[in-house]
Amino acid sequence: MPLNRRTVLGAGATALLASPVVSRRPLAQPARLEVAGVYSLSGTFANVGDLLNKGNTWAFEHYRTAAGVPINYTLLDDQGDPGRAVRRVQEVMAAGTRHIVGCTNSAIALAVAREVHRAGGIYIHMAGADEATGSECNRASFRWPGASFTAVNATVRPFIERNPQAKRWYTITGQYVFGESLLTNTRALLQEAGCQHLGNSYHSLSEREYSGYITAALAARPDVLAILNFGNQTVDVLRQAVSFGMKRNTKIVVPWSTGLDQYQAWGPDICDGVFFGVNYWHGVQAPGNKVIQDVVRQKTGGQTTNYLHACGWAVGQLLVEAANKAGSTDVPAMIRALEGLSYEGPTGTETVRAEDHQVIKDYYLMLGKPRSRMADRDDFAEVLAGTKAFQPPDRTGCRMA
Repeated sequence: MPLNRRTVLGAGATALLASPVVSRRPLAQPARLEVAGVYSLSGTFANVGDLLNKGNTWAFEHYRTAAGVPINYTLLDDQGDPGRAVRRVQEVMAAGTRHIVGCTNSAIALAVAREVHRAGGIYIHMAGADEATGSECNRASFRWPGASFTAVNATVRPFIERNPQAKRWYTITGQYVFGESLLTNTRALLQEAGCQHLGNSYHSLSEREYSGYITAALAARPDVLAILNFGNQTVDVLRQAVSFGMKRNTKIVVPWSTGLDQYQAWGPDICDGVFFGVNYWHGVQAPGNKVIQDVVRQKTGGQTTNYLHACGWAVGQLLVEAANKAGSTDVPAMIRALEGLSYEGPTGTETVRAEDHQVIKDYYLMLGKPRSRMADRDDFAEVLAGTKAFQPPDRTGCRMA
């Protein structure tokens, strides 16, 4: 099957935030850096994969080179299938590519991570499941966003502190790796906080109709409904919960949302009063955030940067930062350069933790605003807290090989 190729070529480095490009390349340095991006452009999360890939592509177009050589980017559509993702990665790695970025869901990322490690490559991704930098960590793989543990502890914990009377919880969960990870962390935190978990409704990856689950949640009469899923399924569950009148007597918490693109899909009347967790917010004042916002505005005719743009950008930036610090596109040298790297990313100063290859960065608790308080068309929510809520390395389960 032919690959969808996008080549990013340039004579000089234009990276504003990456380390200075070395002017002399090692003799073994290739003529260009071959990078493959693994995204779902069809299937349940096709809209997510499309926006992530755009952010990735714009980053490589912006930086143009890494360690002094042009970047050539190949897009692989995994169609939402982990097996297909692994096969596509095997094909490009057999042809010589060693630098892989991206994923659209955690099951795909975990499968690709094992293959890239086996084949001697480097993989920078955005999976949310704890296992990615925990029990399934490996030397080749790095994660930019916070894990499920981070999402829950940076949202549910401060929510409970602000709403101590909200003791009775119900959860609606996607029955896949990422949803299970969110649920495990939520249950543990509710138990620690002395809250009651009244029940949980699972839905499948292919589900579109959630009225039965919402009816079960209403019947339990919880103080809080937590929605533990991803992408369009989060959009649909929240929209249907609000249409059933659930906001009247129940607070709603969405520990993992993609922020602006979902707020735009819901509109302010749905967002108002709902608590959201996000990995990125365009309103954060940081040098790295300004760079990506300028690029996105130029590429989109003035649109505001959303999380998926920023996340795709971030994995591309990390790859460039690693090559520039190493002064080489050699995989072992780039891995060493990444471990402990600090740089200016989309959320401010971000650091790659050497012990488990997790990027340490802020995760935000947001509260949806009423329409009357919106300062502009994208001002859907206010930031209540920004927290670096990460497990200590010795508790993640990571045993780096």
